[in-house]
Amino acid sequence: MLVYELEKLTLEVLEAFQRLIPQLTKYSLPPTPEALMRMVDSPNTMIFIARYPDNDGEIVGTAALATFETPTGVHGWIEDVVVDRNMRHMGIGKALTEACIKKAREIGLHEINLSSNPGREAANRLYQSMGFVRRITNVYRYPLNEGD
Repeated sequence: MLVYELEKLTLEVLEAFQRLIPQLTKYSLPPTPEALMRMVDSPNTMIFIARYPDNDGEIVGTAALATFETPTGVHGWIEDVVVDRNMRHMGIGKALTEACIKKAREIGLHEINLSSNPGREAANRLYQSMGFVRRITNVYRYPLNEGD
């Protein structure tokens, strides 16, 4: 398997996001080409792509590392880890998460966070096995649009 940071947007990448994001959530549409281009160009969003079995293989997963700065420091979040449903339980999610962790270290972050729906039992076991510590916190969402 090959995992790498996305540096160039292609039709194949766009099609992969069209296929993968609906497998992650039914509440969000896949990103537009313009949105993906902004992410690729942003120093604060790093997109990782997994191909199987190698460079010539199909795109089977993706993950993002997002950073932002506040008065308490620079923070990192791993977001939108998704592996094609036909390729799960093969170590691809772990490899994508490890790529995010490696990048976070390279850019000098002191910690990274992620959230995972409790119903995603396999994902939660994976993150805990990798050393992520469950935080006791409340995460709130305030919908800004009707129907969210």
